Amino acid sequence: MSLDRFVTQRNARWNELDRLVNLADGKAERLSGQHVLRLGELYRATAADLALARRRFPGDTVVRDLELRVGEARLLVYAGRRRGRGFVRFWREDYWRIVAERPKALLIAAALVFLPALLAAGWALHDPAAATGLVPGQFRAATETPHPWTHFSASEQSAFSAEVLTNNIKVTALAFAGGITGGVLTVLSLIYNGVLLGAIGGLMIGAGNGTGFVDLVTAHGVLEMSCIVVGGAAGLRLGWAIIDPGLMTRTASLAKEAPRSVLLVLGTAPWLVLAGIVEGFRAQLATAGVWVDVAVGVGLGALYWGLVITRGSQRSARLGPEVLGDAGRRQGRRRRLDDVSARAAELRADDSARV
Repeated sequence: MSLDRFVTQRNARWNELDRLVNLADGKAERLSGQHVLRLGELYRATAADLALARRRFPGDTVVRDLELRVGEARLLVYAGRRRGRGFVRFWREDYWRIVAERPKALLIAAALVFLPALLAAGWALHDPAAATGLVPGQFRAATETPHPWTHFSASEQSAFSAEVLTNNIKVTALAFAGGITGGVLTVLSLIYNGVLLGAIGGLMIGAGNGTGFVDLVTAHGVLEMSCIVVGGAAGLRLGWAIIDPGLMTRTASLAKEAPRSVLLVLGTAPWLVLAGIVEGFRAQLATAGVWVDVAVGVGLGALYWGLVITRGSQRSARLGPEVLGDAGRRQGRRRRLDDVSARAAELRADDSARV
């Protein structure tokens, strides 16, 4: 079967599924019993189409388009009974699922930060005078003292902490908002932040102060850089929805991706605040020794990415084979679809009683 024939034969029911999802507007209770039954039928058929598209047309935009459609319908069909716990569920499950569901965006964002950082560090080691001119004045003092925090006064420590936290919040926000430019500003902001990090590191290492660099950035930096990477991934996903909308219009593609990206940034914000709190205790950590800095930084990073791996994968498993292509969970999917049919029968009974 050709791709054109595949799309032509099935596009009508995909559009009908979209209409029912839009009609429900996030609540299956808004649909009649007949519509709920039809929603279940279209959902099963579109999920089967997704499985076929993954096998026959891997890498084509039709696969991504069907993933979005099946994902939205799935949330409508299966999440209704837990709607009252939405806020708790977001922090416990959904945020981590959104982070984990697009690993390519995370890898690209990380590469855009850390590869320029490595290149800038090498440049700073080779030409420290030029690299010093690149470092903003508010950060330059940290490269000029053997042990930045122990040699700063209390006021200097406070000012530097505020500058670091403000800069990272700005970078994260710009990396996300830059997605509306097709990801161009997202890419530029990630590269610039990586170059800045690498230049400071290269200058300090070149001056024989590598320990001071670890002391300066590790405790709060692992978590902060993780947040920047996640914010950058949100911007890249937003930009890609504009560049490659698949079978949808660019406006519709952007409308589908925007809520996920916004939730990604909102869920990341408290972790930036936590990193800022750690930054506020930088002086106390510095006096305890560099290994304490390393332990705190690695521990926070391990906590964050451990939650991404464990919580994100658990939630993804519940999405079932229709989203993830896991044929081993077909029986669980069938049981959940039976629940949908039961709900439809209840709604039809309610409709009859009202008549």
